[in-house]
Amino acid sequence: MTRVVVIGAGQAGIGVTEALRAKGSSAQITVVGGEDELPYERPPLSKDVLLGKVTVDGVRLRSRDWYRTHDVDLRLSTWVERIDRDSRTVLLDDGRTLEYDHLVLATGSRPRRLPVPGADLDGVLNLATPSDSAQLRDRLSRARDVVVIGAGFIGLEVAAAVTASGLRPVVVELADRVLARVAGPVLSAHVAARHVDRGVDLRLGTGVTELRGTEGQVTHVVTSTGEVIPADLVVVGVGSVPADGLAADAGLDCRDGVVVDETLRTSDPAISAIGDCCRFPLGDQPTRLESVQNATDQARHVAARLASAAPFWAPYREVPWFWSTQGDLKLQMVGVPESQDDEVVRGDPGGGRFSVFRYSGDDLTCVESVNHAPGHLIGRRLLASGHSPTREQAADPGFDLKAFAAAAQPPTRTHESAVTW
Repeated sequence: MTRVVVIGAGQAGIGVTEALRAKGSSAQITVVGGEDELPYERPPLSKDVLLGKVTVDGVRLRSRDWYRTHDVDLRLSTWVERIDRDSRTVLLDDGRTLEYDHLVLATGSRPRRLPVPGADLDGVLNLATPSDSAQLRDRLSRARDVVVIGAGFIGLEVAAAVTASGLRPVVVELADRVLARVAGPVLSAHVAARHVDRGVDLRLGTGVTELRGTEGQVTHVVTSTGEVIPADLVVVGVGSVPADGLAADAGLDCRDGVVVDETLRTSDPAISAIGDCCRFPLGDQPTRLESVQNATDQARHVAARLASAAPFWAPYREVPWFWSTQGDLKLQMVGVPESQDDEVVRGDPGGGRFSVFRYSGDDLTCVESVNHAPGHLIGRRLLASGHSPTREQAADPGFDLKAFAAAAQPPTRTHESAVTW
């Protein structure tokens, strides 16, 4: 391998670059990123960066010198116009072209727009970039009535930041519980109660039909119940969509994400896709995940393949895990649950420190932890090994689950896994 072009300078794109150099690859690496910011971690934007506890410079993935000393051609403020698969070239917006032997798509995702009248009013914000975080922090310092639309990770993290700033936000969520797409009922109920205790006005089972404004500035949110809620600041957190347009235009298989096989190759074997933009096999289902762990582990997997001197067909088999910090709540989830899972609680929900073990039949599918790192680590060990305790064992506080997990032998990995959060 001599020429690797990476499109996307986020966690996945920089991750594959780091891993290639760590494995001793001497490939010519070019990373193309559309933002003018030196690559950064995204999760802190809705937490510590938003609260002013750290600056964006404090969450850079690598220093500018690192790219120079590791011979990485990092091109910021640069967009790819087209991929020409026949000639294996990438056309940039400045008219130049890059040749590749292998292309890595790490284009990520972008916030889903709110499809209602008034969504383009001043004071209606998404949160995806450092400039978004800075603008939101500035607006919060002057806001009186804050409405957050969406009670997923981003919405609740922002709500926690809003309450920390002394305001009482209204959170509007279409589903009948918070974190409905990513967590079970027990965890959802606990998280909702903690936010309400902090002063969040939570409206569940409620949609938004219109945003109203005066002289271009948002002033009210109209809900599906007919309520008109005052708002001089609206934060939209209603999910994201994969940035797969470039891949689709190049004729690659795209279905709500760039479709890849078990080795993370696209329908063109000279192109891989990783991170938020890709849809990969997970169990029996093609899945698209948005998490740092997924991005970095997939980056390592592709780097191992590209750096290998021998044919590399090992499948990607990492167990996904996620986290979210919301005020004094640290949520950690491992595994991908099914909609009808049974839930077994271990620990003390009343004391705010517990884990939920979720089962489909006799199989453990997911472990959700609240301020309970040991439960999370045990869950990761169990799910990596495929070794499930029974429901009765998980529910029994006298059962030594740590020893049970320690005895489980995880399958051999094709590459090292990230174990940081």
